[in-house]
Amino acid sequence: MNAITDLEVVITSYNQGSMILEAVQSVCNQTLLPKRIIIVDDGSTDKYSLDVLTSIKNNIELPVPVTIHFQENSGVSAARNTGINKTQSSMVLILDGDDSLETGYIEDVSKLLYDNPSMIIASSWMRTFGVLDAVVCPTGGNIVSFLSHNCCPATHIFRKEFYEQCKGYDETMRSGFEDWDFFLSMLETSPDAHVGIIEKPLINYRTAPASANIKSMDKRLELMRYIIEKHKISYSNNITNVLLDIEAISNARLFVWENEIIHSIKNGLKLSESADRFIKNPTYGDGGMASAVRIVSVEK
Repeated sequence: MNAITDLEVVITSYNQGSMILEAVQSVCNQTLLPKRIIIVDDGSTDKYSLDVLTSIKNNIELPVPVTIHFQENSGVSAARNTGINKTQSSMVLILDGDDSLETGYIEDVSKLLYDNPSMIIASSWMRTFGVLDAVVCPTGGNIVSFLSHNCCPATHIFRKEFYEQCKGYDETMRSGFEDWDFFLSMLETSPDAHVGIIEKPLINYRTAPASANIKSMDKRLELMRYIIEKHKISYSNNITNVLLDIEAISNARLFVWENEIIHSIKNGLKLSESADRFIKNPTYGDGGMASAVRIVSVEK
């Protein structure tokens, strides 16, 4: 395996037991190895988790040097900033301690950055495991794409020079969406800045009902308000495209639900209470009534 001397990996950890070992091993199994792995433990209290970190620290057989930094619990944004500020390379890979990489991630994603000078962040599709087995396909893009929704995984490689311009992750954001906010801040540093995505699932993303990502959806509107106000200039300059993108997402989801209801009707299945209520009292002004008309037309 070859090593890439201009890339370091920052892995954040918090009471993650043996999962952090899986993350480290996935980096050590890369076809292109990084210069160093920096683990930032964000105040773990679980003895087993701390023992796993000690075993990693004492493992002299790892093919990549590992540095471990312990800090008081301050949130994932603060942990990432701590790790990034300790790096000395021009590119940094961010990885959560409960996720892992396929062997070609660093080679494929870093090449995308090397081949595209105006690209400031790059990543790949994700394969989810745990409660959900699926392939998730973020699209990347420029800032216009990111204003309506996040288009890049939390695991990614970025150019550090742009991180230094945007001041890093927002450490006040401890309820979620810190990745989305960070990507917007990075994309605001240059008019040509954009995010690239390798269209292969090279990230293994753990899913669980109680994960921070799932819990953050309970505060989605509150977090979106914060992001919109923080990046107000970018939203104001692109308001038409933002609204049209959100409408397109809404329409796509409405059509999926509509088709599921039509499928149930055609197969004589009982509709759910919410679907039945929607047909009896369709929403107005958002395409709901048109959708209800198409649904009941199937029965005629």
